[in-house]
Amino acid sequence: MIGAHLDKTDWLILKELQRDGRITNVELARRVGISSPPCLRRVRALEEEGIITGYCSLVDERLAGFDVTAFAMVGLHRQSEADLVAFEERIRTWPVVRECFMLSGEIDFILKCVTRDLNEFQEFIINELTAAPNVDSVKTSLAIRRTKFKAGIPIED
Repeated sequence: MIGAHLDKTDWLILKELQRDGRITNVELARRVGISSPPCLRRVRALEEEGIITGYCSLVDERLAGFDVTAFAMVGLHRQSEADLVAFEERIRTWPVVRECFMLSGEIDFILKCVTRDLNEFQEFIINELTAAPNVDSVKTSLAIRRTKFKAGIPIED
C-alpha cells in the first residue's frame, strides 16, 4: 500500500496543502512543526511518488458563468477492455466533462458535466455523447445545488 509509509509529518503536509495549495514552504514548515529544508524535501518526495499529483485553483462555476452542473450515466454496448479504454480516451477530449468514474453495476460510467447553460449541455448530449461509438444508453440528471464539496482525501487530525 503506497500510503502505508507516510508518517505523521507527511500526513500533516498533505492536510495543509489540501487546505491551501498556495501556502509558502516556510509557512507550511511552521504549521507542521519542522524546518523549511526538510519540509521542501518531503513535499518534493510526495510529488515524485505521485501522491501529490498537482496543484490547481478551485473556481466557482456559477460565478464564472457556468450555470449548469449535470451528471450523465452512460451504458455501453460492449465492456471489453478495449471498448472501455476507447470510451475513456474519447471523454478526455470533451472539455464539458470535468470528472468521470467507471462504475460497477448497471451503469458503466458517470460523467460530471459543467456548461454555461442548459442548451450547451443538451447539445453535448445529442451531438457528442449519444453519438459516440459504443454508447448504448444515457440518462441525465441536473444538479439543483451542491450540498458539500471537499477536494482531496479525508485526513484526520
